[in-house]
Amino acid sequence: MDGDLFDDLPEVVPEQVPQQSQTQTQSQTQVEAQVEAQTTTQARGAATGNSSGVPLAELLRPATLDEVIGQKHLLGPDRPLRLAFESGQPHSMILWGPPGVGKTTLARLTANAFGHEFIALSAVFSGVKDIRSAMEQAERNLQAGRHTILFIDEIHRFNKAQQDALLPYAESGLITLIGATTENPSFEVNSALLSRAQVYVLKSLDDEELKALVERARARALPGLAFEPAAIDTLVGYADGDARRMLNLLEQTATAARAAGVAQITPAFLEQALSLNARRFDKGGDSFYDQISALHKSVRGSHPDAALYWLCRMLDGGADPRYLARRIVRMAWEDIGLADPRAMQLANDAAATYERLGSPEGELALGQAVIYLAMAAKSNAGYMAYNQAAAFVKKDKSRPVPVHLRNAPTKLMKELGYGHAYRYAHDEPNAYAAGETYLPEGMREPGWYKPVPRGLELKIGEKLTQLRAWDAEARRRERSKARSTASPHDTAPNQEEQ
Repeated sequence: MDGDLFDDLPEVVPEQVPQQSQTQTQSQTQVEAQVEAQTTTQARGAATGNSSGVPLAELLRPATLDEVIGQKHLLGPDRPLRLAFESGQPHSMILWGPPGVGKTTLARLTANAFGHEFIALSAVFSGVKDIRSAMEQAERNLQAGRHTILFIDEIHRFNKAQQDALLPYAESGLITLIGATTENPSFEVNSALLSRAQVYVLKSLDDEELKALVERARARALPGLAFEPAAIDTLVGYADGDARRMLNLLEQTATAARAAGVAQITPAFLEQALSLNARRFDKGGDSFYDQISALHKSVRGSHPDAALYWLCRMLDGGADPRYLARRIVRMAWEDIGLADPRAMQLANDAAATYERLGSPEGELALGQAVIYLAMAAKSNAGYMAYNQAAAFVKKDKSRPVPVHLRNAPTKLMKELGYGHAYRYAHDEPNAYAAGETYLPEGMREPGWYKPVPRGLELKIGEKLTQLRAWDAEARRRERSKARSTASPHDTAPNQEEQ
């Protein structure tokens, strides 16, 4: 199969390199990288006691499905991926899940299970030339009687043209495509590619699975290193469901313990020896939007503890407090509304307080704001009314302003009747011009705003009911007056016959 599909795709080059020195520069860089990697690997092995020098994550990579820790919903008996392996028929798939849950491992196990060649690309570092080279290698494999599994890590980073270019090769059977992504494939992977691949959702490892990983690491690579139960719990908490992070933490712990001559790992040692980063958090990915969604829904659901939990999770993960402040203001207007107008004021005050104090003091104001919003009376009546009005205006025709509501700043406009017969509300009983019309001519009363029977909107609803009653009475009187002033011919057309 030729490579014409790639001819129109732009090749992204990080920076311009003179043509005559580009190959030489690449070769030199590769040699330096290999030397540095070998030196680092040897140093790691010496520090941790791992004589092979292979990184712990790679050393413990499962060789069979039965060695995989986690993903029981996919790999357990009669589960989808287990059945796919047992069928003997590989198929294209997208593995969607957070970092460190085994996406790359499952792709490699697929190739091993079916005896296929395995080509791995990273969408971050690979371009059109790499894709073309992989297809050429797949062609040679096929001619040699071997099928190819093409694994693309972070496939969501390929642009539309690059993703589209993979389609014919997957359809023809030249390759079985396995893509890995941490982002929702519904948004990041082309629909044409999605329709040709099965999506499998991978989950973060739970606490027991992470503890099982610790025991495996101790047995296979970290002999003689003992952990207090509380220390394992500490590592599990900081691993945050990420197996790769857990193994990296274990590797750092082993290095620090060997340097300090420590054989028993305690929580205090971990706090002192490790640089424990914030929990897993991607400011632009699904985790970010999932957590802000959880915060918003906790406030809407009137659960102050849950609202505080998700707020603190996001702050702990590195979310911008100013972004959170803006979202809290939005929550006040969307979910509390006029049922408690103090919520809007308090949300704005909390945002202003953060701007003045910064972190960490200003975060207290955000925390108290979400508590108040969670406990405030809830109403989305204003939010729904606005959305309905906006949708109506968007599809409706441009209706003229009624003449009596028009501004009349000039003599000509007054002569044309602008503002004539307008009733000034303050001169009316109860400061309300009962029966007055404010909508365009011919437009029915839409009834968009429907106050809820909670908080201040309970009173608003009562007043709205009273106003509508006054309107109805005024219109009844208007109709009665019109009938009484009508001519005899209009009111009794058959009077002469009688």
